[in-house]
Amino acid sequence: MHPTTVGTGADPHADLVLRGGVVHTLDDADTTGTAIAVRHGRILRVGSDADVEHTIGRRTRVIELDGRAVLPGINDSHLHAAWLGAMWPRTVFGAMGDESGPEASGDAAGGDPHDTSHSAPLLATRADRRAAILRAQELAASFGITSYTEPGLGPGEDSGATGCFGQDVLEAYIELEAERALTARVNVLALFGVLDGPSTLGDVLTGLRALRRETDRPTWLRVAGVKIFADGIPPMHQAWTRHRYPDGGSGGLLVDGADAEEREENLRLMIREANRLGLQVGVHATGDRTIDTVVDAVEDALAESRMELRHYIIHGDLVTPETLARMSRLGMGLNVQAGIAVTTAPWLAAVLGDEVAASAWPLEAAAAAGVPVSLSSDAPILAPDWRQGVADADAWLGAPAPGDEAARMRRLLRAYTTVPARQDGAEPWKGSLEPRKAADLCVLEADPLSLSPRELPAVGVELTVVDGDIVFERVAAAV
Repeated sequence: MHPTTVGTGADPHADLVLRGGVVHTLDDADTTGTAIAVRHGRILRVGSDADVEHTIGRRTRVIELDGRAVLPGINDSHLHAAWLGAMWPRTVFGAMGDESGPEASGDAAGGDPHDTSHSAPLLATRADRRAAILRAQELAASFGITSYTEPGLGPGEDSGATGCFGQDVLEAYIELEAERALTARVNVLALFGVLDGPSTLGDVLTGLRALRRETDRPTWLRVAGVKIFADGIPPMHQAWTRHRYPDGGSGGLLVDGADAEEREENLRLMIREANRLGLQVGVHATGDRTIDTVVDAVEDALAESRMELRHYIIHGDLVTPETLARMSRLGMGLNVQAGIAVTTAPWLAAVLGDEVAASAWPLEAAAAAGVPVSLSSDAPILAPDWRQGVADADAWLGAPAPGDEAARMRRLLRAYTTVPARQDGAEPWKGSLEPRKAADLCVLEADPLSLSPRELPAVGVELTVVDGDIVFERVAAAV
């Protein structure tokens, strides 16, 4: 254990010190300590209790960890917060009861974002949207979440059935951030088509060129780029694949066009233009043919303008090993929801067979290929519980090799912390607990490195800190 620190001018005292536990920095060297000191919203020092003693002044709040564990704040890199705030405690999968197929993914209380049977949207006014965002942020804090990505807000959904994804939701975020009311950092992907539905080339190009990206504090609210829905999901025969569904079809792209060739070209043009404008692209793509088309487009885009924008595939159900190798070379990421994989694998097997289902969501192969894999919840499809996400990912991967249990746990924790920070283009200043980085952290009642992933969901979140401020505290800690 080697103490690390940062100078802070004339007054060396910390605002907050946590000591007497285990601090997992998740830095490149897997540094650990027993104490951490925070000042002015930044990590001041990590080391032993003795190493931080001199940073304690009469105004420093000192929290005795009593053996508890400190981790970097959780970054849920795919979370629909306004929708979550409107639905919670319901979730789409949680509302399914004993149903066994994808048709059950909606419920009468707003589980399906395209369900037009409601007499009124879930969120009808700016006040509704503000309240839903704040409710979701409070919930996120209780799970140790300090950052998240809203993957799809914009004019494409201004007439959406739920009212949870239109441009006014982004305006509500801007308003709340100006009031300093946010308690988690938010990345936004703009949406110029329909959620889980089609987009037109004209709408997307017009939206990209007019996109307002500037925010007062981009470390708190940032419009990173655009989300494109390229296809649907395999259980509904909507993913574009080289396999055959029971009806003999192979799916297709959601992007509008006169035929398959025009739809494919339009998707490529959307991605190339976003890249030209310096915008990150997150593409909802599940079928192998769709994913290959997206990767082809990114390769073309980077040949024209090679900016490091961290384009990525969302879901990636049927991505192949060959495509993963290409994604790695292009610096692309993969954003996966392990709970969705666990839940829907039987549905996938029912339409494409057991062999295809067994090869889907290849998390291990992606990591081996060097593709950054972020784990996320897609809440409110699932609950925003990263602890369950770790357990689900571990179950999907199968038993680790003997002696690899701790390394497996670190990899899964990084998929909720350091890797999403990279997806955000923010790894120089957040994602791990290192001096000068943002003081975003969470405290667990037990050390996850001493547990198996299946035990993690029962471990309580005790404390959440964002920018040095405590935003959630389960029980008043000893001072």
